[in-house]
Amino acid sequence: MPGPTELIIILLILLLIFGTKKLRSLGGDLGSAIKGFKNAVSEDNTAEQASEKASTSQTSENSEAEKP
Repeated sequence: MPGPTELIIILLILLLIFGTKKLRSLGGDLGSAIKGFKNAVSEDNTAEQASEKASTSQTSENSEAEKP
């Protein structure tokens, strides 16, 4: 893992290559991509939980209907 000195050097090189405007837009794009990914993952988890609840309730309803 690079230390703080190496990270500063890498950031300076990136600044020289891309410039401040391009780095700002790249950072914004990266942030929005991460935010979209987190939203997609959380939506997927809530959909899974909802389907598990639905299947569990259907199973319990079926077992109650079978009881005499």
